[in-house]
Amino acid sequence: MSDIGWTHIALYSHDIDQSIDFYARYARMALIHSRETSDGTRVVWLSDRTRPFVLVLIESKDPVENPLGPFAHIGIGLPSREAVDERCAQARSEKRLRIGPIDSGPPVGYWGLIADPDGHMLEVSHGQNLFLAQTAP
Repeated sequence: MSDIGWTHIALYSHDIDQSIDFYARYARMALIHSRETSDGTRVVWLSDRTRPFVLVLIESKDPVENPLGPFAHIGIGLPSREAVDERCAQARSEKRLRIGPIDSGPPVGYWGLIADPDGHMLEVSHGQNLFLAQTAP
């Protein structure tokens, strides 16, 4: 499979191990690559293995100053509304839920926003018909 088009998004992470755990639980992503740069900075790649796209996390020695948010986010699709409800309930119990779940109808679907350990926003959704969305002429 070719790696043209969108390949990754890179975010800073103060505690990469906490972030790996978060994305494994909320986005079904797994560690597929890990390395240290010449200055000792840890860099990891996470993937859900559904397409050639990864989330790159770059270690930050300091807390992340400008997390992706408050509404800027990365998004993942889930197989059902129940899966969205489950992730939002889990996030609520961990005080990570920021919005939702909300049913916005087509093409946006059913969604919620969850903060990762650094405050970056992850949208979990069902029913976002991306390939069916109408574009402006």
